[in-house]
Amino acid sequence: MLRLKRKIDDYLVEWKNSKNKLPLIVKGARQVGKTDAIKNFAKNNYESVVEINFVLQK
Repeated sequence: MLRLKRKIDDYLVEWKNSKNKLPLIVKGARQVGKTDAIKNFAKNNYESVVEINFVLQK
């Protein structure tokens, strides 16, 4: 499926390449593509990924 490039895509690559990484916390409005952007980034940059979604786990 074709995906539009977003500003967050470049930000995530910058975060990955930075030497002094802090934990990545992504906040923003609902249903704007945050999860999709993160999953796409992970798929393209890492071999394995662990997803923790605090909204689904009470």
